[in-house]
Amino acid sequence: MYQPDVFAFPEEGQSGPSLLPPPGVLSLWRVDVARHCGQAARVAPGILDAGELDRAAHLVVDADRECYVASHVALRILLGARLGVAPGAVPLTREPCPSCGGPHGRPATGGGVHFSLSHTRGVALLAFADVPVGVDVELLPKTGVVSEIAGQLHPAESRELAELPEELRPAAFGRVWTRKEAYLKGEGIGLADGLAAEHVGTGPRPGPGPAGWTITDVRVPTGYAAAVAVRAAGQPAARDGDRRR
Repeated sequence: MYQPDVFAFPEEGQSGPSLLPPPGVLSLWRVDVARHCGQAARVAPGILDAGELDRAAHLVVDADRECYVASHVALRILLGARLGVAPGAVPLTREPCPSCGGPHGRPATGGGVHFSLSHTRGVALLAFADVPVGVDVELLPKTGVVSEIAGQLHPAESRELAELPEELRPAAFGRVWTRKEAYLKGEGIGLADGLAAEHVGTGPRPGPGPAGWTITDVRVPTGYAAAVAVRAAGQPAARDGDRRR
């Protein structure tokens, strides 16, 4: 299980960590939204772009808005430190979608670093690597939600969940969901191919998973599940025919 670093907002809100991992090393950060949402909100107008500020303003629920602002401010600070530019000057774009070619693939900086962001109420995770990477964090679901969605998973994963005592299913479902989401975000396809295409497992440790990818669970507070997926260096993006069924 991967232990993320805990992100601390700089007092001035404009500079990132002084020590960054060497090339080739995954960098994973957890943002404590409840602790830092006030500071993030204060520096956000000088860091986030107009589109980000508009999206935040349209989030009706306070907790959702706080999580969005804190995670995106942290993202820009960390990317700025890696790229050697001010957080507000980080160029954020979208890669072409691998499935349809549309402009809604993985978020990118136009070169230099791969990254992924995931947030749910109270917790955000940020991953950075020299190769494509995906990260996901989720609140554990209610047992009823597991029953509703389990049938959409890989058949082996559905069977694994069905064989568990009811009280263990939410945690197992959280593991398989975040592992799958992390991989799909790393590929840049989201849920476009559905949830049954790859087997990543529901157990305490991820299964072998998709060829060319390493999936690892991430340590997060109780009540959440999280995972990170990293593509092997030199491995091309999967084509539709490459994904195991």
